[in-house]
Amino acid sequence: MYLIRRQPQTQQENGPSEREAKVCELRAALGPLSGRSLQFCTDSCLRRYLEARSWNVNKAKKMLEETLKWRTTFKPEEIRWHEVAHEGVTGKISRANFHDRYGRTVLIMRPGMQTTKCTEDNVRYMVYLLENGILNLADGQEQMSWLIDFTGWSLSTNIPIKTSRDCINVLQNHYPQRLAIAFLYNPPRIFEAFWKAVRYFMDPITSQKVKFVYPKKKESLELMQSYFDIENLPSEFGGKASLEYDHEEFSRSMVEDDVRTAKFWGSVEKSRHVADDHLAQVAPPPAPPPLAITAS
Repeated sequence: MYLIRRQPQTQQENGPSEREAKVCELRAALGPLSGRSLQFCTDSCLRRYLEARSWNVNKAKKMLEETLKWRTTFKPEEIRWHEVAHEGVTGKISRANFHDRYGRTVLIMRPGMQTTKCTEDNVRYMVYLLENGILNLADGQEQMSWLIDFTGWSLSTNIPIKTSRDCINVLQNHYPQRLAIAFLYNPPRIFEAFWKAVRYFMDPITSQKVKFVYPKKKESLELMQSYFDIENLPSEFGGKASLEYDHEEFSRSMVEDDVRTAKFWGSVEKSRHVADDHLAQVAPPPAPPPLAITAS
């Protein structure tokens, strides 16, 4: 007697045609949408929420409805640079002017540059950079990469647990499948205790995307090189380029992007007026890339 080996149920249910059917099912389950909620709920968006919930339509619907509710009150698409610029003075989070090998936006985080403690302001700043990172994704790309530099990090500069928890919750619950991978480069040993506390708030999918890399480990170097061109990668992450954060340059870039954001969401005139006012306050020369990355 021959036994027929069945494919796992999840594989049977989640082939390409089945997934597209679930996207349609989720859209129908959401009911009529209008305004920014309709604009937000693209097919790609629905796929991300379905993937985050293992293609369970009911769970994805609940998750997406919570996000729509959050976006209605938090209004992430309306945050402008002049509201959060004070959080970016030290360059603790910025968008790089290069992409990874897969064409993904790269956010550079330097927790050692953390100088503020207000949870609300820190969350708003992170959300602003997430929205900006999404705005600058290449066509057909849905995710971004994070590079986290621990230079200067200590317990005194550490982000409070509550702030970390709130940031993680926002990322997991309202930006599912936006993070491709996060590299924690050369973290000090004392960070491991903090990481254990933070990891408690992370779901397994998110935590698996966090990679600890160390400059003296061959496997770490190979992993970094598989994601980044070493010529573009800053030396702080084992590359051959230099990284300098200029707040005025970055501000000009963000103000220009604010106009694009407003145009996308349908409020271009108001944002252009604010952008012009803010640009007038930023010292001249014309803006180079947000982060000056040059080969050393």
